[in-house]
Amino acid sequence: MTKDNIEIRECAGVEELGECVALQREVFALPEIEISPVRHFIVTAHAGGFTLGAFAEGKLVGFVLSVSAFFGNENFYYSHMTAVSKNYQSSGIGARLKWAQRERALEKGVNYIKWTFQPVQARNAFFNLEKLGAIVRSYEPNFYGTDYSTSNDQTKRVGLDSDRLFAEWNLNGEKVKRLARGENFIETNEPVKTIEIPNDWNALVKRNPEKAVAEQTRVKAEFQKAFAENLIGRNFERSETNPRYLLFQENN
Repeated sequence: MTKDNIEIRECAGVEELGECVALQREVFALPEIEISPVRHFIVTAHAGGFTLGAFAEGKLVGFVLSVSAFFGNENFYYSHMTAVSKNYQSSGIGARLKWAQRERALEKGVNYIKWTFQPVQARNAFFNLEKLGAIVRSYEPNFYGTDYSTSNDQTKRVGLDSDRLFAEWNLNGEKVKRLARGENFIETNEPVKTIEIPNDWNALVKRNPEKAVAEQTRVKAEFQKAFAENLIGRNFERSETNPRYLLFQENN
């Protein structure tokens, strides 16, 4: 199935929202207590949010959930979840959902979306910063609590904290507008700092949980120091050996 055969539209009714619940189980493999139920989607819609779905021949194969959010005088959307069925991943559906999310937000008069992602996941970092044009300038340690299911040997009690970066998406930013039109955007400023992350985080966690904890601690310290210096992550450089974030002065 190609992405040209995918229909992006708002999920309608309890049945389609129930498919979003089922897709969470497939994609995220979360404990049942952490799965967002249909009621969450319904309340979100009635509170001004929306759920966009990707449908292949009428079957839901992906969705993005946008929650209405307010902070001070700021009105924005919190992108709580984006999920794509394993059989349809790496086919551009995730990007189509995010760009459709941008269009819908702009239609509603909202110019800003934020969400969290794991700092050590190179693929997500590249997608968020390079494909979408988001930036990062906030690091939240242990956002959801520590996961002690990291190691198969439970006697070790090796736990990974759920550290997260906040992606900030200025929907009318120049980089975002160019990427939305399918154009390239070349960063002309020089980065003042780089932060390397493991090239395959999931493999490292399985192979050596203790080293993964040490790497996570290093990455956290480097980000916290950089953000304390008012640096902003605007680019991400892919590499088979040393993928890295590129950070810039805020006023550049």
